[in-house]
Amino acid sequence: MQNGAIWTAYEARLRRVSSHIYEHLDEDLDMDRLAEVACLSPYHWHRIYRAVHGETPAATVKRLRLHRAAGELAQTSKPVSEVARRCGYPNLQSFNRIFSSVYGMPPARYRSEGSHRRFRRNGTKEPTIMYDVTIRNFPSTALIGIPNRGSYMNIGEAFGRLYGMLHARGIFDQQSRMLGIYLDDPETVAEGDLRSFACVTSNAPSQVEPPLEAPTIEEGECAVLRHQGPYADMRSAYQWLYGDWLRQSGREVRDQPVFEIYLNNPRDVQPTELLTEIWLPLK
Repeated sequence: MQNGAIWTAYEARLRRVSSHIYEHLDEDLDMDRLAEVACLSPYHWHRIYRAVHGETPAATVKRLRLHRAAGELAQTSKPVSEVARRCGYPNLQSFNRIFSSVYGMPPARYRSEGSHRRFRRNGTKEPTIMYDVTIRNFPSTALIGIPNRGSYMNIGEAFGRLYGMLHARGIFDQQSRMLGIYLDDPETVAEGDLRSFACVTSNAPSQVEPPLEAPTIEEGECAVLRHQGPYADMRSAYQWLYGDWLRQSGREVRDQPVFEIYLNNPRDVQPTELLTEIWLPLK
């Protein structure tokens, strides 16, 4: 079998693993079972997975479970014990310890004091903290991406599939930037109907073949908000950008979707160190 065909087969198998992980985060995810899903030898599949995704399968499971837990703590009133059980931690003490080691504080404190709380108004008309927003021009940029439907918090699955496809096709570029395009307002559109694109910048647009796509963002001015912290905290940043900054700026939005540029990778840094730029297109 030719090298390209081999990696295409690996891509399909690892895509099954990624989907299985996301669909069964509430369950016990045995690594040998994941090898069976991948139809790969348990002696080798961990290395193949890490070569494509940049982390071990166990690290992926832990990261995704804590990512979801942070979102539930920030955006729902579910008891911490229930959030812990959904993360595979029936022992609340263990969950507190693991969550603190990654997010810098215990889950209960994160819910009440995490960075997602910074823009709650506390009964006043003004937010407690202001973001720094700059006006910048987004240049014409070639993109490669795949569409995603469902919760924006789960766009990481689409990025995993995208990176697998790029590796399989031999067009993965270490210098590419990660970029997410978000077409709908999660406050008004049902979670299952939310549309987005997981993208990377590309120097080889001619190599885009289905199921890959080449979404476009028109060149033009944008308001750019730089956010540091967990992705689960970003809803507050969006609310401030649209509800406070845009109203006071005197600017009008352009008929283009908002997008995010990810300046570092959740596989490489702690959630508190994640850097994201939110780009709001302006007229």
